[in-house]
Amino acid sequence: QAINDMKALIGDVEFISSFYESAPWGYDSENQFLNACITCYTHLSPLELLTQLKKIEQSMGRIKTVSGYEDRCIDLDIVFYNNVEIKTEQLTIPHPHFKSREFVMIPLEEIVKKEDPFYHFIKS
Repeated sequence: QAINDMKALIGDVEFISSFYESAPWGYDSENQFLNACITCYTHLSPLELLTQLKKIEQSMGRIKTVSGYEDRCIDLDIVFYNNVEIKTEQLTIPHPHFKSREFVMIPLEEIVKKEDPFYHFIKS
């Protein structure tokens, strides 16, 4: 559903990685997470994109009940936005923890071609 909503609200989806199951990150839970990476084209600014992603989360039933990490039905993050670097209260791009999270790096590597200059950035 999130991917279909992204196509409708954000722009054309270019690549979708395989889905990977992983343990929770940053807290204990008996549940596993399902993770994937998506690349898409958008006319939205980074903050507009964040707003739309939050709308998609809410439409799918996500309700934040704590300020930290918790189980959730959906979590959409912006890992990169072209070559833009942003650090505000609402948004940091590139995502500050992407390299330390296998559940991001594995699907990200799947969709980034090894001859792509960006591949060397994510691997360094």
